[in-house]
Amino acid sequence: MPTVEQKVDSLKKAIEDFVKYTGIEFNKVYNLQMQNEIDIKNLSEEMKVFKDEMSDFKDEMRTQNKDMNIRWGELANKMGTMVEDLVAPSLPRIVREEYDIEITDLIVRRTIKLPDGKRNEYDAIAVAGVYLFLNSTKSTLRHKDIEAFKDEIKGFREIFPEYGDKKIIGLLASLYVDEGFIGQAEKQGFFVLGVGEHLMDIKNSEGFKPKEW
Repeated sequence: MPTVEQKVDSLKKAIEDFVKYTGIEFNKVYNLQMQNEIDIKNLSEEMKVFKDEMSDFKDEMRTQNKDMNIRWGELANKMGTMVEDLVAPSLPRIVREEYDIEITDLIVRRTIKLPDGKRNEYDAIAVAGVYLFLNSTKSTLRHKDIEAFKDEIKGFREIFPEYGDKKIIGLLASLYVDEGFIGQAEKQGFFVLGVGEHLMDIKNSEGFKPKEW
């Protein structure tokens, strides 16, 4: 039968073995946790690098898209088809983004003969809800174009009384938009469209609200 000393020695050994085993397991857990933290940190750094690369890629694609649209616009300008190739395809998206409504009628190059024999041509007319979007497109936007567009809008209702219940929104579009003319156009309440990432984009200052004629 084991003596008291033997029991004490056996208990001491059991405690030592337990402490040793526990220490080993603790080290394993600690090392595993540290490795996980390192892996998470590495993954976080890799994700940051990936996000930066994706951001650079998106910026590069935007630049390429804009450059391609400019070249396409220059070709359309030479062919006299800017309205058909750039403006008209962009209007549904622009109206949807700005007013959350769909265009129900889109007319390109509407020409009408006046009683005095003169002819008026409207580059694009888009009807959506209570609005009528009237567009004038120029290869290069000038001050005289802004003033002429005011007169064009004022005379529109007389020529087209059937649109008398519509609020008219004016959109000036140009292949080349000088920043100085944007401010002038905004003072008259006009949207300004220029070549961008999505064919034609709105170039007005943030928060601009057009005049309802």
